[in-house]
Amino acid sequence: MFGSHLSISGGMVNALFEAEQLGMETVQVFTKNQQQWKAPPLSESASADWLRELKRLGWQSRTVSHASYLINLASHDDELFAKSVDLMTDEIERCEALSIPFLVHHPGSFVGWTREQGIARIASAYRELSKRTKGYRTIACLEGVSGAGSQIGGPFEDLATLRAAIIEATGEPKRIGFCLDSCHLHAAGHDMSTLAAGQATLKRFDELCSITNIKVWHINDSKGALASKLDRHDHIGLGHVGGNPIKHVKPGKAAEAKFSNARLTDSGFAAIVRHKAFANVPKILETPKEETKAAKDLPVSKRADSVNLKRLRGLMA
Repeated sequence: MFGSHLSISGGMVNALFEAEQLGMETVQVFTKNQQQWKAPPLSESASADWLRELKRLGWQSRTVSHASYLINLASHDDELFAKSVDLMTDEIERCEALSIPFLVHHPGSFVGWTREQGIARIASAYRELSKRTKGYRTIACLEGVSGAGSQIGGPFEDLATLRAAIIEATGEPKRIGFCLDSCHLHAAGHDMSTLAAGQATLKRFDELCSITNIKVWHINDSKGALASKLDRHDHIGLGHVGGNPIKHVKPGKAAEAKFSNARLTDSGFAAIVRHKAFANVPKILETPKEETKAAKDLPVSKRADSVNLKRLRGLMA
């Protein structure tokens, strides 16, 4: 199933309306302003509207929320750590109230101490989160990152160790999964540039972390080359994952001239969308929203997502 991260401007339910209009089968949203530590609680009317449309669409088990980027559960700073746990609690509570089954978040940054201490700190955060949200169904999805600086979650070993530590701290293996991002994978050094390379990367992940624990995919091309640690998303087929890397230019003739459907077919994207294990896993676009030449017949705000989805679906055959 394919979707995109869509705006909740004017009301959360608008993201569902837009996803339906664009022919998607799922959607990812922020449930609040992701740049604020504190947010007003969900209103009864907003929750009711969302839940009503969710039921109409039959999407109760497939939507995704992305937690605030402010959260750092690995922080050595006690005040920031406490604020992060409080905000993560709020994120989980919102997902539970809105029947959003998957909450994606970046594991955190261990700046100021060691990677091992950072992982232990995240596990301790989850111990507290488990107590606060006992009995909840929301699955927290640790997102693999590009691995720059002190980020935790670039190497697969990080993710495997982290999930094991969280399970040991909480005793709740069913509430912790993974979200993989095709751009982050490639930038972190996990080759996704060809079909064979993508399949090998997924096989290695399966051996270390189990592919059944992947609950969400972020499907993005990468402006950064292999192992560049650069977290810069690109349109499907125009970056290093899609096999048609171009210099950073605005979408249009220069970009479209570089696109090759044949090359895309032999990319890591094909390894993802054709994998049977991911048939019912939400695959979310976080690609740029600006227009592309190939979608000039659509409203400007809709062009990019429509083209990117068409390219991914074309790989299913």
